[in-house]
Amino acid sequence: MISRYRRLPLRSRLALLTAAAVAVAVAVAAGACWFVTKQQLGHQRDTTLTSQRVDDRSVQGLVQTCGTNPSGLPPAPGSYTIQVVTAGGLVCTTPGKSPIRVTEDDVAVATGRADEVLHDSRAADGQEMRVATYRSERLPNTAVSIAQPVSEVDKPLNALALVLVITAGIGVLGAATAGLWIARAALRPVDRLTGAVEHIARTEDLAVRIPVEGDDEIARLSRSFNSMTAALASSRDRQQQLIADAGHELRTPLTSLRTNIDLLVRSEETGRAIPPEDRRELLASVRAQMAELAALIGDLQELSRPDGPVGGGPLQVIALHEAVERAVGRARLRAAGAGLSIDAEIDPWYVRAEPAALERAVVNLLDNAVKFSPAGGVIEVRLVKGELTVRDHGPGIPADELPHVFDRFWRSPTARSLPGSGLGLSIVAHTVQQAGGEVALQAAEGGGTVAAVRLPGAATQPPPLS
Repeated sequence: MISRYRRLPLRSRLALLTAAAVAVAVAVAAGACWFVTKQQLGHQRDTTLTSQRVDDRSVQGLVQTCGTNPSGLPPAPGSYTIQVVTAGGLVCTTPGKSPIRVTEDDVAVATGRADEVLHDSRAADGQEMRVATYRSERLPNTAVSIAQPVSEVDKPLNALALVLVITAGIGVLGAATAGLWIARAALRPVDRLTGAVEHIARTEDLAVRIPVEGDDEIARLSRSFNSMTAALASSRDRQQQLIADAGHELRTPLTSLRTNIDLLVRSEETGRAIPPEDRRELLASVRAQMAELAALIGDLQELSRPDGPVGGGPLQVIALHEAVERAVGRARLRAAGAGLSIDAEIDPWYVRAEPAALERAVVNLLDNAVKFSPAGGVIEVRLVKGELTVRDHGPGIPADELPHVFDRFWRSPTARSLPGSGLGLSIVAHTVQQAGGEVALQAAEGGGTVAAVRLPGAATQPPPLS
């Protein structure tokens, strides 16, 4: 049964649940109405029976003529039956009425052991009766029973039950119909959402948008779906752009590498030896191009991880000042060959990041400063209160190019002749953002460029995560 219910469409289940809920509510209300009516009618009947009294002279006349000439006595009014019970066992019933079975309670009233009783009994013709028996005040050892058929109350109750059942049935059918209509109206946006999802699965068209109406849950779902498809479309566009940019960047070193290798192969095939000096230059160029390709592929692998840290490792509490000191040590080796010096002022600062990725980001900033600094210049590195700044005294970056410095594969026109893939600053921005920080480049006073990295943390080492 449950499995069949689960196989039903959602709108059918909603209509069924609505009908079931209304059916239960109507059944409870109808049952309560019928029960209260029954109690009220029964109480009213019992009150009427116990309040009725028969004139003692009529009772005495009924006893005297009992079984001899009852036709001279007036019948009991309406559907009532009057019956006299004496302590001696004499039972007299009003003419035209069926005698009622006498119970021990009736005899107890006649003998004076009880003043009044109310009970159910059965007439000789099989009819159920409600009987009220009281003791006669003037006639000793005599009790008078006034009875009324139970059907006087049961008939209106049965009619009421029939009306309630019919009303309940109409209400349940109406509720099921209304529930089905409401379910269709309420699920219409869901149908549109389903159609959009099926369309996207079939065509991979992420430009589909669902109209949003109102501020209810369905509208929130539609907005969330639109946001999701927009994010997916943007992600796909970025992926396609990355592939296109990567292909463009790979084409130049591959072309140069192929040209150099073709020269070496042609030399071997034709037997024309390349001069030793030229051969060394070709081999050095091939090695440099292979290194450039390896670095470019490594950078692409770093940027291809959209989830988690750039380095792929878990976040942990690290000493940023120690990472900066190691990066400065590595940068000093390259700076010395270019006639540069690095002036560092580093204060303690602890952050939560991926160690290898963060150190590489700092190295990228320092390499960028070394690349653009003039010979004999000074690179200033400061880590104060969680803000790392790297300043060079190079030509600087034009204001119109600053918004693009963190874009993948973007390189300033003045730097196209310098080695690099255009991914270094993109990796820096990605790493810093994963650690919850901010990075920015701006022109420095007096010339040059300042790279500023701000990372949340503390000057003292926090306790480890539990």
